[in-house]
Amino acid sequence: MRLDTEAWRRFFDSFERDAFRLETLSSYGVASEDDELQGFLETGRLDIPDDDSWLSRVRHFRATGRRISRVHVLRQPLSDYLRYEFAVYGHTVRAGEDVRIVDDADGADPGLPDQDFWLFDDARVVRMDYDVHGRQVGREFLDGINAAPYVAWKQRALERAVPFLEYRATLAG
Repeated sequence: MRLDTEAWRRFFDSFERDAFRLETLSSYGVASEDDELQGFLETGRLDIPDDDSWLSRVRHFRATGRRISRVHVLRQPLSDYLRYEFAVYGHTVRAGEDVRIVDDADGADPGLPDQDFWLFDDARVVRMDYDVHGRQVGREFLDGINAAPYVAWKQRALERAVPFLEYRATLAG
């Protein structure tokens, strides 16, 4: 089942315990981020207000006892987009999101799919679909599938990943 913007928001917000995201792209083409991305690339700064809608949602999820996490699988050097996304992650981590990184620098297969997805409560999977430019072309709720492979990928990703702040510190050194 395809999830349009409003249905996606309702579906997303209905998770009870845990929402996990696997990210696999080095660049995402999000039109609503274009100005912010350009500003970041020009100045190296990213100011996100505390009342930003995503940060507010993350704080609400955490305040209601729900965990939200993501693992981004990447390879250096970081793309301009990933440098920007790292600046965003700094804000989301402070809001309570558990962000981790799997750096595939040695080219070894981390045993993870080459497909973005969200996994909710270890039971419901939404596949995130992108075109070759990283623009989202759809979100598909994979109704009726066995979520066990996604749960295993989540566990594998979390086991292999480094917490974002720890990973970012290695880049500065």
